[in-house]
Amino acid sequence: MPPLDEATVRRAKRIVGVMGPEPIMKALDEGAQVIITGRSSDPAQWAAPAIRAGMATAHSWCAGKTLECGAEPTVPKEPDCIFLRVRDDHVICEPPNPVRRSTPLAVSNFALHENSSPMHHVEPGGMLDTAACTFTAVSDRAVKIDGMTWTPAKQYTVKLEGVELAGYRAITICGTRDPVLIAQIDDYLATHRAKVATKAASFGVPPEKYRLIVHTYGKDAVMGSWGPTMNTSSHELGFVVEVVANMQEIADAVLAMARTSMLHADFPGRLCKEGNMAFPFSPSDISMGEMYRFSVFHTVAVQDPCAMFPIEHEKV
Repeated sequence: MPPLDEATVRRAKRIVGVMGPEPIMKALDEGAQVIITGRSSDPAQWAAPAIRAGMATAHSWCAGKTLECGAEPTVPKEPDCIFLRVRDDHVICEPPNPVRRSTPLAVSNFALHENSSPMHHVEPGGMLDTAACTFTAVSDRAVKIDGMTWTPAKQYTVKLEGVELAGYRAITICGTRDPVLIAQIDDYLATHRAKVATKAASFGVPPEKYRLIVHTYGKDAVMGSWGPTMNTSSHELGFVVEVVANMQEIADAVLAMARTSMLHADFPGRLCKEGNMAFPFSPSDISMGEMYRFSVFHTVAVQDPCAMFPIEHEKV
């Protein structure tokens, strides 16, 4: 990200700091029994009690990393709980639910979760390194993790996250199983886009006033141009047609044009003389309202990890 300038800050709807474990430990020291936090590093809330109890920082963060999504490091996967025992030189992962098991594959696989590096996990105050980790089954449902290390950062930093208004969105959902249309879907969508641009311009809405996106499920909607297979072999395709504009009225109006064009546009070899698309909902057009995009994804150097995160106590 570029330097955080004043204009970016002014545009941001909200900027929040991503908390490390220190504010949680401070709240516990002050007698808190239940802690409701704001945005935090996912493992921090779990690592905090272990670090506060005097356990090794590396093992505490590793336990937090393993805990952050509940029973994901188990089979069969389903929303549930997980239990971690932090020891002096290792961590034991075991689900309390007897229908689940932690296996070396399930636990090591989860270590790849949501990280740019599979081994180096940058957290507030340092980096968890799992390059030398081993995952060993100690029973048919428990796994020992060891070999992790922690490198303290030279400067403690807190991540900042912020968003800015990107426009107003409207969508419609439809699908086709016409083999003649599917065989030429790229050309059809290019023609569709041109027709929408012509219609919208005739109503005083030039192309620079909106963005039209057609997500083609069954072809490339998930990975786009990164997909390893670009040829379409599906017998049916689903479409999420999306319009983003600086006003909801414009998004809604252009979407109505896009939906009509998607439904009725002609193409070579067309046999169907009515609509080309099946719509699962009526009304078909959905106003989504405001949409936001990340505009702040920065770090700030702090001397006190707790300074940005004031603590309030309440008795219930």
